[in-house]
Formats: sequence, C-alpha cells, structure tokens
Amino acid sequence: MTRRDFIRRSAGGGMAGVLSTGGARGADAAPVSAAGGAPAILASYTAEEHRRRLESIRFCERAIRGCMRKHLITDYLPAQACYNLGEYPSRTPWAPNAYDEEELDRLRAHGIQIIQLFDDWNDSLRLFGGHKLSAVNPEGMRRFVGMVHARGMKVIAYVSTGFLQRTDPDFRPEWSREGDFLVLGFWNMARCSPASAGWRAYLLPRIAKVLDEYGFDGLYDDCGYVTNGQKTDAPATPDEVAAFEERPDFDGALTDLLSLVYAEVKRRGGIFKLHVNGADEPLSRGAKVYDYLWVGEGVGNTELLRNRTKNYPPYVVPCIDMSFAKIESKDEPYLQAIPYMQFPVLQAGRPFTGERAMIPGVAYNQNDFWMLRCQEAWRRYQADPNAPCSYGAWDAMPPQPETRPTHAQWLQRYLPLVEDGTRAWLEISDSSLFSEALPQGVVASAFANRSLHLVLANYGQGAVEVMTRDSYRALGEEGGAPPPRWRIPPRSLRILQLCPGI
Repeated sequence: MTRRDFIRRSAGGGMAGVLSTGGARGADAAPVSAAGGAPAILASYTAEEHRRRLESIRFCERAIRGCMRKHLITDYLPAQACYNLGEYPSRTPWAPNAYDEEELDRLRAHGIQIIQLFDDWNDSLRLFGGHKLSAVNPEGMRRFVGMVHARGMKVIAYVSTGFLQRTDPDFRPEWSREGDFLVLGFWNMARCSPASAGWRAYLLPRIAKVLDEYGFDGLYDDCGYVTNGQKTDAPATPDEVAAFEERPDFDGALTDLLSLVYAEVKRRGGIFKLHVNGADEPLSRGAKVYDYLWVGEGVGNTELLRNRTKNYPPYVVPCIDMSFAKIESKDEPYLQAIPYMQFPVLQAGRPFTGERAMIPGVAYNQNDFWMLRCQEAWRRYQADPNAPCSYGAWDAMPPQPETRPTHAQWLQRYLPLVEDGTRAWLEISDSSLFSEALPQGVVASAFANRSLHLVLANYGQGAVEVMTRDSYRALGEEGGAPPPRWRIPPRSLRILQLCPGI
C-alpha cells in the first residue's frame, strides 16, 4: 500500500468511525470549519434554543457548588493541526503541489480549523536568500495560504520573540545575555532579551511585515525565553532597559513585549498562539498575552503535563511530544485534555523524512536527541518511501496508523461541548449531580449550552462506577436505555449528554 493510499484509508476510516459510533454532527453540534461570520448563538439561535441554553445553565448553577474553574467559551477553535511543509534545512526550497492540495482536503474533511506552520516555513539559515522572518519561498507561501483559505481554514505562522541564530549576520551580542542560548540540531540560537531596546527595534517591524506580506491569520510565537522563576542570574547587557519589575513570579519585560505583539495581531483580527517553554505559562500577572497556549514540548509524562496546565487560563493546546512521552493507549491524549477544556493538536502535512539533519554545508550539533530522531526517520524513509509516515519530530515513531482516525473521532465528540456560548465548570468538587461521592481518581466537568454535557474521567488504575442523579446518554456509544450507574474503565473517559426534561 502506498503512503497516499494509507492516508486516504486512515482519514476515511476516521470519519466512518465517527458516523458509526454516533459522533456525527447533530442538531446541537458546533460547526467544524473556521468559516467567518457570527457564531450560531448570535446569528441563528431560536427562542427555544436560547431557552434550552439558559435552562442548562440554570441546572448547573443550582447543582454545582464548587469547581476548579468556570469559563464562558467564546471564539474557540480547538481543531488545530501542525502542518509539516517539508524538510528544512533542504537542498531546494519547498513549493506547494498536488500533495498539499490533497492533504488540505483531508484536513478539511477531518474538521481542522487552524493550520499551524513551524520553523520550516522560514529561511532561518539564509540558505535561499531569506531570513528567520521571511519565507523560504514567498510566492509558494502565498499560494499555500490561499489553498488553506479556499478550504475555510485559517493558517498561523511561526515567529519567535526571543530566538535568533547566533550566526545570523543581523544578530548583535548585546541583545542576549552571556550564556543564554540553545544549541540543538542545526539551531544555534541566542535567547534575545525582551528588555533589549535594539532587539525590539529589529523584531517588531519584521513581525508586522510577516502579518502583512503573506496573508496569515495570525502567529505562533515560540517565545525563546526562560521564565524568571527558572533562569539563573546573568548580568544584563548594556542594551537592556530595566523598566519593569522582575520577580520569580512575574516577567515584566516579557509581558510588555508579548502585550505589544498580541495587540498588533488582535488589531488585525488575528490569532496569537504562544509557547513559553515546556509546560510553562507566561508569568504575566493576569495580563492577556495569548489566545492559545501551546504546552508539552519536551515533557515526557502526560499526567504531569495535565496537572501542571489544567488551571492555566484558556485556551490551552497540548502537544504530546512523542520524542519523550509514552502513552498507554490511543485515547490517553484525550483523557488528559478534554475534562479541562483542552484538545490535542494533530500532526499532519508532508512526510517527515529526517533529511533536514543531513544537508551538506549545514553545521549540526551531532548526536543530540533531535539529530537521532531525524536519523531514525531517514532510515525508515530510505527503507520504504511508501510506508506510513510520521509528520514531524514530535510525532510518534514508528508512526501509529490509528492516530488520525482517533483524533477525528474525539474531535467530533468534543466540538458540541465547546461551541460558542457554552459555560463550563471544570473539575467539579462539590455538587448534587451525583447520588454518591465520586470515586477517588475520577474528575467530572460540565458543559452547558443547548445541551448539557457531563465529562467523566477515570485517572485511576481500576474500574469505577459513578451514579448520576439524572438521566444521561453516552456520546459515541450505541445501546438501549441509559444505565443507572456508569461504569468507567481504568484510564478512560466518557462523555454524557443530559436527556431532555431538565
């Protein structure tokens, strides 16, 4: 079977699985495209639909006395895919072709709303006449953005408010403190200080130009920063201005810089997605500096990732980094995310061949984990170019054919929970929803809109039973009358919908 046939079969199987398990869009399902226009709650809810929503909220307000976090869901696009454009560094510039047309069709059918581009879109090593804030192939990039938009999806592109190659001719040593850099694979990046006036003067106009030049719908900022709570003291450079309070629990200059970039993206109606480091959040004292927070890179334990990020301000997008993490089952990423109003990213795009780690003339940091992963991918690709593939350094290797259909299946169950106007109660601690106390290791969260959904997650190693006071049906499960008790197997997740007649 060729790779193309494999992908078609996997994508088709995913949608077929959704339909066969009752996960297809019904009357209450949220739209699965990122098309513009007002959400349904503003544009098309009938009086009866508003009544149902208000009654669902009333039910929860009366029944739930305590929870970790309450949130009104608005402007949330959880269906996100990291798109591998191709190998970079490379021998020739990337250019979109028929493969990308077909892959974008598959992602649209899957329900993807946001296409996220990584560092491979830009020319950070200046191999083809560009730089870190310009495309390897400007015309090709514009064409790709048009291809994404033609399918009703949005596309955001990688930038960094901190990282710049130390070998870049534009780099100035006074922008970065001594010893504050990252060497990995082909990257030899300084972490430029957010307090550096010269770095800001260089960075900010170029970020604005990225938004203007290619038609992107926003940015993904790989912050390139170690928070005050974790960094070691190093002398400030002469170019830094100590304008802000800097404390272990507050990054003053970073918050200011991110606020400026965030405001510019929002002024243009765009999306700003942020990654700080590992599972960190920005220490901004509540200042809103992102729409989506990317977490998980370099984190080897999904349980620790969940517990670290579960109470971060929305919206959090976990990326299970399969370079390090081991998962017990194909459903584990969703068990760790959905009860906390999170949804894992999908790895997609072109095959990750690993050739980027062996381009002549490029200086590499030999034998680090990134290089070893690329070399493994290259061996697999050379052995059988048509075999099932991985889509990036974070993806599973060897590839797991069930990943894409599983993501599609859970996405169709998740979207009705988080449509615009939903009110969520996460990790309920005190309520009258249950006839008995929740078993140890079980987490319950509620999502109220035109329908009321209850998410039950069992993080324990043994099966448990949960008794609800009211009648629910299980999403994605065929069967007769709802049971009085809900059995939840170990390390598993069930999504219930309250039956009519609240």
